[in-house]
This record gives sequence, structure tokens and C-alpha cells, in this order.
Amino acid sequence: MNAPIRINSRLDVRSQFPAIENWHYLDSAATAQKPQAVIDAITNAYACDYATVHRGVYQRSSEMTVRYEAARAAAATLIGGAPNELIFTRGATEAINLVARTLPKNGRNRVLVSQLEHHSNIVPWQLAGFEVDAVPLTSDGQIDLDAAEVMLTEEHRIVGFAHVSNVLGSILDAKRAADIAHSKGALLLIDGCQAVPRVNVNIGNIGADFYAFSGHKLYGPTGIGCLWGRSDLLQQMPPWQGGGAMIDEVRFERSTFLNPPARFEAGTPHIVGAVGLHAAIDWVQNLSLDAIHAHEAALVAEARDALRRVDGVTIYGPEDSAGIVSFNVNGVHPHDTATILDDAGVAVRAGHHCAQPLMRVLGVQATARASFAAHSDTSDIEALVRGIEQVKRVFA
Repeated sequence: MNAPIRINSRLDVRSQFPAIENWHYLDSAATAQKPQAVIDAITNAYACDYATVHRGVYQRSSEMTVRYEAARAAAATLIGGAPNELIFTRGATEAINLVARTLPKNGRNRVLVSQLEHHSNIVPWQLAGFEVDAVPLTSDGQIDLDAAEVMLTEEHRIVGFAHVSNVLGSILDAKRAADIAHSKGALLLIDGCQAVPRVNVNIGNIGADFYAFSGHKLYGPTGIGCLWGRSDLLQQMPPWQGGGAMIDEVRFERSTFLNPPARFEAGTPHIVGAVGLHAAIDWVQNLSLDAIHAHEAALVAEARDALRRVDGVTIYGPEDSAGIVSFNVNGVHPHDTATILDDAGVAVRAGHHCAQPLMRVLGVQATARASFAAHSDTSDIEALVRGIEQVKRVFA
């Protein structure tokens, strides 16, 4: 096989991740490991700089408020949005729930999703009283936008698609999805969890109405995520949680609320989470998302070629998947595959990946999934193949 790939010849990316020394971590689609720069930012924020935000008039509180809002601006800029359109949430799951619960239906009670969606882009709509319609997939695991165009009606309030599938790695033609949604007066929400760490996103070019992503998949901390929404839409949406920080005036008779994004951020926020997310964004932008995408695309191609040379392995998804390769060893449950790979020092995900409808489409109960990151290299693929050979020997 080729020598390990490096995103930047001046920078040994892998050495910046202290938690993966002597470990082949191939589960970044579930959650990304953290580079030392992010770890340091979080540690220093707690150890040296910590104070509340938007409340204190003392200097440290004011300084932390500036840093918190700088993180918001960085997250908005990352996807081409404006800070006043960027709401901090606990993650993409909460972001989608927020839209599902607060978006006025305007007499349109249906949502159009696809068969490859994560449960977080299915269940929130059901709980909010929407009727859910699912677009089928093409033979290579892409969302069939031709079918979406036929299925979409004026009863659909919103279209909710994953930008990158968390199982198949297939990449949505998001611009066309937006055009289709808008052709019937529907809105487009994009689940960008797997896209934001891997590809350049510009919501202005896409034409999306909402975009959700999580910090922990972007090399940042858990417990923080983002919802970007068009300003005019956010203004129409009522608060979905009440408490401090989101109010204009409170009386026992009635309360009034601040403009977005503060309207949707009740209570003390995840202050240090925002600081860590900002550090992660800076780290990713220093490498460049174009370089990360090219790096992961090369690894996906190499991994698919290597797995094809192993008898008895089934690979799912398109050839040009973004950083993700799902597979099964024929006759072996994915949990058994993952357990033996763990013994070999290789971490992969096994299960339905919070995408049970997609598993039914694929005709399996579960898959194993290898997902790459900026720190991944050829040695991870070599270890994966050796581990699969061991799986085959054990279950021969």
C-alpha cells in the first residue's frame, strides 16, 4: 500500500491527537477525537478564564461573553452564515427538534425525508405531529432527487435531508434539493453533522433554510451544536424553552422575549463548549476543509479497494463516499466483527447507526462502519484489513 497520507507536509496531524496513540480509531462519524489545541482551549477556559456570560458586569464575565459570541461568529462563518442566524444547541438532534417544535405549519402537515436519514431527522417530525414521507434511494445509495421532485406536494411544509449519510457517506446535491423544495413552497432543512467536518459548506450557495450540525463530530466537545436558520424564519418561530437569558420582560400576566438567537437559548449556556468549538473550527480551517476532504476521499478509495480484495466482504454505498465506508463480513454479525477488530486495536462502529429504516432498505440488520478523519492514514486501513482477515479465520 501507499505511504501514510499527510494533509500538510509541515504538520504531523496524527501526533496532535493524544488519545489515539497506538490505536486505529475509525469511528469519527460517531464522534471525533480531539486535537491538543481543542483540549488546551477547554482546559484553559475552565482553569484560567471561566466566568458566566451575558450576565456579569465584571471584567472576566465581559471577556468570556466576547469569546462566547466570537465562537458564534466563527460557527456561522464556517458555513457562510451570519452570527444573528446561528443558535447554539446541545447538538444537531436538539437543533432539528427545535425546528420541528416551533416552525409554524401554515396548514401544511407533511415532511419529506429520505430512506437514509438518521433517526434524529425522522423522530422529531413525528413527535411534532408531522406526517412523514420517505424518498427512496438510487442503486448506489444516493437520495433519489428525481423521485423527491415527483413526491413533493404543496402539503409538505419542509424537506429534511442529510448532507452526507452517516452510514453510506453519500453526498447530497444540496443545491438541487433546495430548488426542489422551494418549487412547491416548502423549506429545506439539512442535517450537516457528517458534512461540516468533511466538506466546505456555503448555505448561501445551497439555498437552504435551516442547517444543523454538532460540535463533537467537528473535533470539538460534546454538548454543543448549531442551528443556522434564515433570519426571517427565526423571527416567526416562538421560544421552545423558557428561562433566563431569552426574555425581554417578565410579568406574572405575560412575558416578552428577545430576538433570535437569544430567544432560543434559555438558561446558562455551554460556555466552555463554545470556546472548545471555536478552537476546533480554527483547527479545521488551518488545515482547510478542501484538504481534509481530499485526504479522506483518498483513504475511502484505498479502503474500498483493499476491502474488495478480501473475499466475503460486502461494501455499501457509493464509490465517492465522504469519509465513510460501511461493510459486512458475510455470515458474521457486525458486532462480532467489531469485537474482533477491537482486539486487533481497530475501533469501528457496528449496529444500525441510528438508521433502522436504511438497514431495512439494505436488507440487513446492521453493518460495520469505518469512518475516517484528518488524522487517519494508510496504517489504519492496513490494520482494518488484517483485523478482517482475523474475523474470517475465527468464523471459518
